[in-house]
Amino acid sequence: MISFTCDYTEGAHPAILGALLRTNMDQQPGYGEDCYTAAARARIREACGCSGADVFLLVGGTQTNSTVIATMLRDYQGVVAAQTGHIAVHEAGAVEYTGHKVLTLPQREGKLSAQDLNAYLEAFYADGSFEHMVFPGMVYLSFPTEYGTLYSKAELKAVKAVCEAYKLPLFVDGARLGYGLMSPACDVTLQELATLCDVFTIGGTKVGALCGEAVVFPAGNAPEHFFTLVKQHGALLAKGRLLGIQFETLFTDGLYFQIAKNAIDRAMELKELFVAKGYELFLDSPTNQQFILLTEAAAQALDGKVAYEVWERCPDGRAVARFATSWATTPEQIAALSALLPQAYVPAP
Repeated sequence: MISFTCDYTEGAHPAILGALLRTNMDQQPGYGEDCYTAAARARIREACGCSGADVFLLVGGTQTNSTVIATMLRDYQGVVAAQTGHIAVHEAGAVEYTGHKVLTLPQREGKLSAQDLNAYLEAFYADGSFEHMVFPGMVYLSFPTEYGTLYSKAELKAVKAVCEAYKLPLFVDGARLGYGLMSPACDVTLQELATLCDVFTIGGTKVGALCGEAVVFPAGNAPEHFFTLVKQHGALLAKGRLLGIQFETLFTDGLYFQIAKNAIDRAMELKELFVAKGYELFLDSPTNQQFILLTEAAAQALDGKVAYEVWERCPDGRAVARFATSWATTPEQIAALSALLPQAYVPAP
């Protein structure tokens, strides 16, 4: 079975496993007070161009999103996100569980537009009964989006401008950040991203680590006692070295970006394969998640041999299928898929 279901089906990059083994018997203090976590923070600050950034390492994506959002919002506030945003769809109500509503707005190819955001905020404060409603307290974007699409620098600047006008912090979920930054379609650098938001994450789980996400407050603007709040939310590891060693390894000699580029290279091969065989793209994703309109015949041919995810069903019987590459996807796996994938049915003119 070849799996393209997601980008965390493998364990971890061999360099991380090697580093964990080499340091295994080294005695270090817990809760991120170890030397490896200190080194990881320093490397992340350097990569982001933010020498004064607050950097925290948390255990996983859902814990990270819910912790960041809950600690930055007041009791009466919610978080604005696209209808397809990860926190609105695939986190089992984790944000709502902390007492904060996810306020969803329309999306276009997974993206929230500055125009829609501004219109929503204008309408909210124009409503005479807004005191009876959940206040918008921050804005959430994911980069890349759940459909593999990217915000351009101009789009990020436009959203940031609206946030500043209404004094709302902007949170960028970078669970797949490496795959976004290494896409040829990306016109934003990591250093620029750090200037365009108030907090962002650097995903490890989906980009070569066993687990873990880095939370970066670029201006040293972490909420007061954030460490304690992380622990309250169950996102703190006693053996914090596990996360420190992984992120130190990922941000040594550009490894994070090198392995992310592999996923992009394989994804472009995947896209070319589907197009060459006559399949229609659901949308043109420039990152590691590719969405294909898959015929029933193709699904039957791949059944039991290739794993992927079905996103939705179309009226004509085709499925919107997501094929995701990762840091570990090989050209041989793409070739194996090519051998199994039948030519798409093309109606006669």
